[in-house]
Amino acid sequence: MPNDKKRRFIVLSNRLPIAVGRGPDGELTASQGAGGLVTALAPVLGNRGGAWIGWPGTSEKGVTALCRNFSRQAGYFLRPVSLTEAEVEGFYRGFSNEILWPLFHEFQMPCNFLPAYWEAYRTANATFAKAAAAAATDDDLVWVHDYHLMLVARLLKAKGRSPRLGFFLHIPFPPADIFLKIPWRRELVDALLDFDLIGFQTLRDRRNFFDVVKRLHPSAMRKGRGEIVTLTLAGETTRLGVFPISIDFAAFADRARDPGVRQTAKDIRQAFDNRFLLFGADRLDYTKGVPQRLDALQTALTSYPELRGKVCLIQVLVPSREEVPQYRAMKEDIERMVGEINGRWSRPGWAPVHFVYRNLPHDELIAYYAASDMALVTPLRDGMNLVAKEYAACNVAETGILCLSEFAGAAMELHRHAVMVNPFDVVGVAEAIRDGAAMAPGQRRRRMRAIRAIIRRHDIFQWVDAFLDAAFSTHLGDFPRQSAGAWADPEADPEAGQGPPWDTPDRVA
Repeated sequence: MPNDKKRRFIVLSNRLPIAVGRGPDGELTASQGAGGLVTALAPVLGNRGGAWIGWPGTSEKGVTALCRNFSRQAGYFLRPVSLTEAEVEGFYRGFSNEILWPLFHEFQMPCNFLPAYWEAYRTANATFAKAAAAAATDDDLVWVHDYHLMLVARLLKAKGRSPRLGFFLHIPFPPADIFLKIPWRRELVDALLDFDLIGFQTLRDRRNFFDVVKRLHPSAMRKGRGEIVTLTLAGETTRLGVFPISIDFAAFADRARDPGVRQTAKDIRQAFDNRFLLFGADRLDYTKGVPQRLDALQTALTSYPELRGKVCLIQVLVPSREEVPQYRAMKEDIERMVGEINGRWSRPGWAPVHFVYRNLPHDELIAYYAASDMALVTPLRDGMNLVAKEYAACNVAETGILCLSEFAGAAMELHRHAVMVNPFDVVGVAEAIRDGAAMAPGQRRRRMRAIRAIIRRHDIFQWVDAFLDAAFSTHLGDFPRQSAGAWADPEADPEAGQGPPWDTPDRVA
C-alpha cells in the first residue's frame, strides 16, 4: 500500500455506492450498493478517511440528509451530486450511453453524435469537478471511475486545484479508427492526459489509447515496458497502467460453501434431472452476445443429436434500460428465439432453455453458479466480465468449465485454462458445448483449479492495492513491475509475448 497514510482518498463515479429506496412508511432509505468496487473501496475510504462523490440516482428531497446519515455508519463521506432530469438525459442516457458505450465496445451503428449531448456531458463533468474541488485538498488522491467522467481532471485543474489524479476505465478502449469518429475526440483525449495515472483493463486497451494519442499528437513519446509505461507530451507526463479488475474471491467461495446455498444448488440440479447444465448470466445489452449464444445452442442441438435431452441452458437476463426501444426490441428477439428453440426441441420432461428475466438475489445466483457444469461467458466485447470470475470462485468443487469469449478482458488472464471461443462463430461455440459435455472429469478439474488459483491470487483487494501503489509512487521503479497481476498465469511472460495472440504486449523501441 502507499507509504503516506495521511493522504485522503476521494472517489468519483457516476453513481454513489448506495441503493436509494423507500421503506414501508414511505420514507427514503439507503443501503450499501452491491458489487466488488464498493466492497473493495469502502474499507479503504474508511481507513484512510475520504469521500465518495456521485449521483444518488434521484433528485428527490431528503437525499442529502440520507447520505449524511449513511456516512456516519460507513466511516467516510457520501457527497451527492445533483443533476436535473435534462442533464441526466443528455449526459447519461445521451453522450455516455448513445455515444461512448457503443463506440468503446466497437459498435458504431447506435451512436448518436448530437452536439447537445456533448454540452450536457461537459456540464455534468463540471458539476462533478466542482464537488471534487470542494471535497479534496492538494494532498489527496482523487480516483475517477469510468467513461462518464473523462473530463474531470482538466476541469478540476482549471479551478486551480492539483491533487493527485487517477482514472480507471472499466470498459474497453477502442481502436483508433473507431475512437476518432467522435467529433470531440481531441477534447476527450487531452482531458484524459491531465490525469497522473490512467488505468486500463488490458494491454490491448492501453495500446489502443496510445495509438489514438499518437494520431492526434505525433510528438507523444512512450517509455517503459510491462504494466506501467509513461507517456510524455509537451513536457507533461502521464502514466498508463494495466490493472485487470477482479472480485472478492473469498466472499464468493465462502457463500458457495454455505449449507443453504449448497442445498439450493443441489435442488437446481435435481430439478433439471442432473443433466449437463449450461449457464449464462447477462445484463440486457447488445454487447453481451445473448442472441449469438442462443444461435450456438440451436446449432449444437441440430449438429449433435447426442446432446438432445442431455443439455439445458439456464439463461438469466437482468433487465436494463427497458425504456429504450432498442433494448425492448432486443428482449423481444431473445424471447422469440427461446420460444423457437424450445418449440422445436422440447420433449416431455426436457426443454433445452430455461429463461429467467429478472435480477437474481445474490445467494440464488451463487447457487446457479455452483450447480452449473459449464458457464457460457460469451460477450461480443467486454472490458473484463466479472461473471467469469464469479463463476470460477463459486465452483468450489472445481468441476465446472468456463467457456470464455476471446473478446472479454478476462481472456488476458484466463485464456490458458478456459475454453476459448469467438462468440461470432456460432459453429465454434456449438463445438465447445459438445466438447464440454464430453470433457473428462480430470481435465475439468485441472482447468478450473488453475483458473481459481489465478483469481484467488489477484482479487479485488489486490487490484485496489496495485492501483494505489502506482498512483502514490513518485518514480516508475517504486513498485513491482508485476504488481497488478495482468499476466497472472506464472507460465506467461509478458515480455516474451506469451499472452493470448489477440492481446500481445506492447513493443517499445
